[in-house]
Amino acid sequence: MMVPFLAVVKKELGSVIRDRTIVIAILIQLFIASFSSALLLGMLSLYDSDTIMKFGGAQIKIGMVGPSDNPLGWFINERGLQVIPYATLTEAETEFFQNRVNAIVVIPPDMKDTAEIKLYLPDSEAVSSLIRMVIQEPLKQYENYLRTQNGIEVRYTDLKGKPSISFEFIYSVLLPMLMFFPAFVAGSMSIDSITEEVENNTLQTLLSAPLTVNGMVGAKIVSAVILSVVQSLAWLTLLQLNGIVIQHTTWILLLALIVAGITSTSSALAAVLLKDRERSQFIYSLMLLAAAAISTLLDVSPIRTLSRLAIGDHYTSGWNVAVFAAFLAALYFVLLKISRRLMV
Repeated sequence: MMVPFLAVVKKELGSVIRDRTIVIAILIQLFIASFSSALLLGMLSLYDSDTIMKFGGAQIKIGMVGPSDNPLGWFINERGLQVIPYATLTEAETEFFQNRVNAIVVIPPDMKDTAEIKLYLPDSEAVSSLIRMVIQEPLKQYENYLRTQNGIEVRYTDLKGKPSISFEFIYSVLLPMLMFFPAFVAGSMSIDSITEEVENNTLQTLLSAPLTVNGMVGAKIVSAVILSVVQSLAWLTLLQLNGIVIQHTTWILLLALIVAGITSTSSALAAVLLKDRERSQFIYSLMLLAAAAISTLLDVSPIRTLSRLAIGDHYTSGWNVAVFAAFLAALYFVLLKISRRLMV
């Protein structure tokens, strides 16, 4: 039974090498991973808020409610923004809703051990994101000022490590992209592989060998997962060669394998139900989008788990990976039940 199974796996892996589309996708990932340091530098340049201030900072007006002698207003002015003082929040809100100021900063009159500063932003995501970016530096300066007033001195020259932006980009964007993109390709491969047998009328010929329907579907999934894991291992190695420190590499590879299994199994399920390549690919794309939204809503996300594993989070371990393994087992069980009924 294993000989036909392995023969199908070998056949599928061989067909991948001859598929130019998939080979090009792999080469693109290889390029990204090989030049991750240069890519990181280029992407971080987009976060340079000083460039924004040179061209449009003076047009951003910040309404301020609080003591007139508060130094935060001076810090914001130094940043290149316009500060418009208001006596009450009601007056500031009236100007805000009439688009005369872009945001409102409310400073409490009595600053004790802790200071709660409220920032009112517009509904526009683009404008609010821009304001948060450019006002971040004045707020940090004000925070340092309050520390000094309370006798707390922070020696920033003694702090080591990379800037927070580069840290977030590496572990929240670059690493998940390289680890999970092969899994998305694996799902697409499974659809093409299964629907090809149906469309070319070679399914019955393939099943004439001592191989069951479930064995055939499983072999195609395994071949896609193998290719995905090999890519993830290569990207992980290249990232480490670029000087990026990654913790818990074993769990990360296992998580990449499980996610590849989930995408391949779900795509195979769509292919078995629809038996049509175009519709299956469309449904698979919708499932990916829905899965990403649901995982974020339920606070259970493979991206978040992978990022925490990579930075060595104390509260993230193999049990977090086991959640996705259990989901994969349940999904594969459903696939076996459905494929046995429909793919005959």
